[in-house]
Amino acid sequence: MAELRERGIAVASHERRGYQLEQSVELLDLQSLRRSAAAAGIELPAATAVFFELGSTNEFLHAAVAPPPMAPRLVFAELQTAGRGRRGREWLAPFGSGLTFSIGWTFAEMPADLSALSLALGVCTVRVLRALGAADVQLKWPNDIVHRHAKLGGLLLQMRSEAGGPAYVVAGLGLNLALPESARAVIQSPCATPVTDLASACGGNPPPRVDTAARVSGRMLAGLAEFSRSGFASFAGDWTAFDSLRDAPVTVLRHDGPLAGIARGADAEGALRVEVLGGAIERVHAGDVSLRRLLPAQAGFE
Repeated sequence: MAELRERGIAVASHERRGYQLEQSVELLDLQSLRRSAAAAGIELPAATAVFFELGSTNEFLHAAVAPPPMAPRLVFAELQTAGRGRRGREWLAPFGSGLTFSIGWTFAEMPADLSALSLALGVCTVRVLRALGAADVQLKWPNDIVHRHAKLGGLLLQMRSEAGGPAYVVAGLGLNLALPESARAVIQSPCATPVTDLASACGGNPPPRVDTAARVSGRMLAGLAEFSRSGFASFAGDWTAFDSLRDAPVTVLRHDGPLAGIARGADAEGALRVEVLGGAIERVHAGDVSLRRLLPAQAGFE
């Protein structure tokens, strides 16, 4: 029991009765994933694996040999001991209460708008979650999945490439499915952004975990194939529709100081367009910033 608790698994003890998990857990297994995917018309890659424990699904695939184009690898983990979010932050995924997986994908030639890939994969994720009953799920530039401005999940992309040659991308997704209150408090404490889960977004009636895993990963795989053919253009319309910051006052925290303005969506290369005082547009790239949504008075706009 002590070892389970050290791994972040919530176990309750009952005097003279024994021990019990604080909430039921639906474990992933490869056979169930393939069966659920097939029922939805999805074929998961031949190189799909489910691990009980990994340091990080992204690091596991990033360190591996790149697969051939159109032969992706897909890796799930029940427990991550070194999961990472954007800008090196730790990503906490309590056992059985979330979904963590990564896809290793090779582009035969580097897309010109590869910097917009995280936005395209966010669109893929939101399309599925809305179809599963989470009607108000949106995107926060550049890679957060949100529900009513609370963080539901996030994407992390890593890349290896050669000049004029193929590009190997690892796309990881962490998604909160049903967070126990104890876990929610731990995740929330160091983070200014409120957190939520799919159970809340679905009004307390979330889809089965295995179905969510199969459908979201399947749609992201299809999105990677679509992006390799047509780039960000085929995702741009939905990204605008899902944009939680559209026309909202924001402040961009950059290395050279904060930038206040109005978020005006993303351009064709995935850069955030911020309208500053005087009407000029500043382009902001994902690697440069942290982004905060502000009240109009805080940003100096009417």
